[in-house]
Amino acid sequence: MKTLHSLVFFPILLFSLLSFTSITQAATFEILNQCDFPVWAAAVPVGGGRRLGPNERWTIDAPAGTTQARIWGRTNCNFDGSGRGRCETGDCNGLLECTSFGQPPNTLAEYALNQFNNLDFFDISLVDGFNIPMDFSPTSGCRGIKCTADINGQCPGQLRAPGGCNNPCTVFKTDQYCCNSGNCGPTDFSRFFKERCPDAYSYPKDDATSTFTCPGGTNYRVVFCPR
Repeated sequence: MKTLHSLVFFPILLFSLLSFTSITQAATFEILNQCDFPVWAAAVPVGGGRRLGPNERWTIDAPAGTTQARIWGRTNCNFDGSGRGRCETGDCNGLLECTSFGQPPNTLAEYALNQFNNLDFFDISLVDGFNIPMDFSPTSGCRGIKCTADINGQCPGQLRAPGGCNNPCTVFKTDQYCCNSGNCGPTDFSRFFKERCPDAYSYPKDDATSTFTCPGGTNYRVVFCPR
């Protein structure tokens, strides 16, 4: 016969196990290329990279607690059989399977899982410039974000780069644009990006209008050239 203590303890234990499971659940990221050209998708610290032809997709699972994570698309790449080569935009040290961040300009999907209050934090960032239109959305429950403007076509002359539109830090390398001191504000260049993609990071301190959250355990979809 169960004692009162065991009857009380069992639901508490079950609740704790269920809570632990939800907190430690990995997030699945489906990466879809809807561009009419190949995109070499990249993902760090989880995933690496692979070539996606038009309408091809790639799924990765990121462990709970993953932080400082990025997903981006590389363009005009050429790799040999050993996975070494170069990309015009987003290149990661000449490797097909990235182990480091990409070279600007590149549109970034950034995320950190199971952070404060077990929330996921995610954003689209143009702090490293822009190369491919992007949609970054939870598959259920929360609001998604996108950046689909013709930024490459409208890019200011000083920021133009082969295959994309550079961020001003890469071009000018000054504290005003790079925010190395941590004390920077919007500029004419950051406003160019913000006016076209209001939900995206336009400079390093653009947190208030550019960071979004979902409950831990949410799954996500990253789409290049969303329709």
